[in-house]
Amino acid sequence: MHKNLEIYYFIDKNNLKELSVIKKKINIIFRDYNRQLDENEILNIKRLCIKKGFNLYLANNVKLAIKLKLNGAYLPAFNKKLNFRNINCGKNFKFIGSAHDYKEIRIKEKQKCEKIFISPIFKTEKNKKFLDTIKFNLLANQTNKEIVSLGGINSKNIRKIGLTKSCGIASISWIKKNGLNKI
Repeated sequence: MHKNLEIYYFIDKNNLKELSVIKKKINIIFRDYNRQLDENEILNIKRLCIKKGFNLYLANNVKLAIKLKLNGAYLPAFNKKLNFRNINCGKNFKFIGSAHDYKEIRIKEKQKCEKIFISPIFKTEKNKKFLDTIKFNLLANQTNKEIVSLGGINSKNIRKIGLTKSCGIASISWIKKNGLNKI
């Protein structure tokens, strides 16, 4: 790997066994848009994350992330709300979020996201349109925020991340399939 990249791993259900075998320091983003969130489930994940030294972010629910004293909230690209920018959430609480284009990058800046996930950098099963490294960098250069690569990252293209302005990578399927051994 070209540099020490931060790793963000999206999970969508309570899978403590899967998380317990991870040895690297990573960031967990709990994201499940298909069901009602269970506070006890999130608290169980939080306990494991504290034990392992992981940061835990909750997707698209700022109030619950603050209530449960998580590390922060992940704001997906479809979340364009600006009404929580002034919420008192503590000095260590962080907003991170994703964007697909220049306009969405500006929204993430207005939402006070410290890091912006630009996606998809590579081809994915659900999205055949992708940026690749040149268009990714053109978008990344439109902001002073730290940038994280998201989408389609695998063992064949991971080295290309070294050609980008990215400080980290985010994944769902690649990490789930291969673990963190190949990163």
